[in-house]
Amino acid sequence: MNAPPAFESFLLFEGEKKITINKDTKVPNACLFTINKEDHTLGNIIKSQLLKDPQVLFAGYKVPHPLEHKIIIRVQTTPDYSPQEAFTNAITDLISELSLLEERFRVSSFLSTAGSSCFEPKGGIVYPRGGAVLWQ
Repeated sequence: MNAPPAFESFLLFEGEKKITINKDTKVPNACLFTINKEDHTLGNIIKSQLLKDPQVLFAGYKVPHPLEHKIIIRVQTTPDYSPQEAFTNAITDLISELSLLEERFRVSSFLSTAGSSCFEPKGGIVYPRGGAVLWQ
C-alpha cells in the first residue's frame, strides 16, 4: 500500500515547525499560514472564526493533497490590521469558546451522573434546583 505510516499524520518530525507564515505577494496585506499535521477539522474552524472579524477581507484554507498532513490558510485583512494579528485573535477567541464549551460539558456530565432529579428544565434552559442558570 502507498499510504504513509499513520504516525506521520500527527507527530512532528525533529526540526519541523507546527506553523510557518509566508507573506502572500499576489494581494496586498495577506499571508499564508501553513499548519503541519492538521486537516479540515482545524482548517474549517479557524477559517470560520477569521470570517467573523469585520477587518478580515478574505479567509480560506486548502489541503494541498490528501496524503500531505497540512493545511494552508490564506488571510487578507484591511490595511490597518495585520493578517498575523487577525490569526492570533481568531486562535485566542477559539480557545476561549472551546474552554467555555468544555466547562459546560463538564457541568452537564456532572448533572447527568448525579441523577436526573437534580435539575429542572424550564423553557429550554436548565436550572439546578435552586434556580441558578447554567446556560442559555
